[in-house]
Amino acid sequence: MSGHSFNRVAPPAVAPPGRLGFGTAPLGDIFHEAKEHVAENTLRAAWEGGVRFFDTAPWYGHGLSEHRLGTFLRSVDRPDVFLSTKVGRIYIPAERGEDARVQWAGGLNFRVCYDYTADGFAKSVAQSQMRLGTSSIDALVIHDLDRGYHGADFDRHFNNLIDSGFKYLKSLKTEGRICWIGMGINTLEDFTFMADAMDLDFFLVAMPYTLMDQRSLPGPMAKCLDKGTRLIIGAPYASGLLANPENPDALYNYSPASDEDRAKALALRDIAEAHDVSLAAAALQFPLLHPAVQSVIPGAVTPVQARQNCANARKEIPSEMWLEMKAAGLISPDAPTGT
Repeated sequence: MSGHSFNRVAPPAVAPPGRLGFGTAPLGDIFHEAKEHVAENTLRAAWEGGVRFFDTAPWYGHGLSEHRLGTFLRSVDRPDVFLSTKVGRIYIPAERGEDARVQWAGGLNFRVCYDYTADGFAKSVAQSQMRLGTSSIDALVIHDLDRGYHGADFDRHFNNLIDSGFKYLKSLKTEGRICWIGMGINTLEDFTFMADAMDLDFFLVAMPYTLMDQRSLPGPMAKCLDKGTRLIIGAPYASGLLANPENPDALYNYSPASDEDRAKALALRDIAEAHDVSLAAAALQFPLLHPAVQSVIPGAVTPVQARQNCANARKEIPSEMWLEMKAAGLISPDAPTGT
C-alpha cells in the first residue's frame, strides 16, 4: 500500500455535518465554466449564510472543485468545517497538446483512472489533500461505483473495494484520521444493492430520493433506517427541474426534462405557491423530514444562488402543504412529512 500524508495525531472530535451543506460539483465547471472570483464569492455567501459542511470530489472538474474549495477554506477556521471528498478516481497529467477532459464544460486537463483498491484510495486521498491544501478530511465517500459507469468492469471494481479499498477506509477511521465513511449513489438499482451489501456511516444519495421521486422509500431507505445508516441528499433540486420548472432547458436527472416530468414539477409548484412557499424551498426541505436524512447539499454557481439556498432552508413550511401534495398523488403517502 502506498503511503499517505494524513497527520499521525488523531484530530479532535468533529461535529456531524449540519442540516444544510454545500455541494461543490457546479464549481467544477460541470455545466458552465465559472470564473474564479465568482466561485470564491459563492462559497463566501454560503459561509455567511451559516453553511459549515462542504462536499467535493476529484471528479468535479478533474480537481478544479477541490482547488477552489481549498483556496476558500484557507480563509476560514478549518475546525469549524465538516469537509468531505471522494475516492475511486486518481488523476495523471495529460500529455502535452492533449485535451483529456471529459464530460465537463471546463475543468482541469488531467486524465482519470478508476481504482477502488487500498493503493488507489491512498493515492486519491493524497492527491485530494494537496489540492485542498489540508491534511484533515472528515469524511471519505466511495464515488460512482455503479453499473452505469462501469458496466462489465463493475464486478472487478466492487471486489477490489470489498477485498482492499474498504478495509483501508476502515483503518483510517479506526486510527482517527477520518470520522465517517460514505458512498455516493445515483440510481435506485445501485442504492438497493449497496444498502444491503455495505455497512457505512452514510450514503450520499443524488436523485433516488427527491420531491419528484420516492420509490426508494420501502427498500433502501427503510434498510438504512433499520441499520442506522445516515443519508445525505445531493441534488435536492433534481439537477435543476425543481429549482425552475418553467425553464425550457431545465434538466431532470441530468438530462432534458420530459413533458411528463415538467408537468409534475409544475403541479408541485402550484401547490407550494398556494401556501406561500417556493418549489425550491419545498424541494430542499422535503428530504430532511425523513428520519434517516442528516443533510441536504444543494449546489450553487453564484452568490445569489447560495444565499437563496440558505433562505430556502429557513423558510417555514405549513404541514398542510405536504398533505395537499399527498392528496393530489404527487408525493408518496408514505413519505415522512411530519404530519
